[in-house]
Amino acid sequence: MISRISCSSEVAGFIAELKNQFGELMFHQSGGCCDGSQPMCFEKGDFKIGSSDVCLGSIENCDFWMSKDQFEYWKFTQLHVVLVHGRGSSFSLEIPYGKRFIVQSRLFTKNELENLEPLRYAEN
Repeated sequence: MISRISCSSEVAGFIAELKNQFGELMFHQSGGCCDGSQPMCFEKGDFKIGSSDVCLGSIENCDFWMSKDQFEYWKFTQLHVVLVHGRGSSFSLEIPYGKRFIVQSRLFTKNELENLEPLRYAEN
């Protein structure tokens, strides 16, 4: 199965540091508030997931969510999370460290689209 979400090794290492400090984490792809369309990292449960959200998969055992409406625009792309230096203006956990998570994307091939991992939906 092809993953809808991945991350760089630098992100993986930084997530491990954040987990050491905060415990379990989760991501939600911002739909445009704060720093624009960037993934936001929270302590698991600090961002309320609802029936309008879909889970694309996980990075480093952290679920990665976005709204169903936004997913309709991104459903043909694989998202890759990278870390850049520079303070953002969101509520994401990495901001006080002078870093920001950013997504890069690429279109799936036709073969990949036929072999994607299934989505998960919020349990309400």
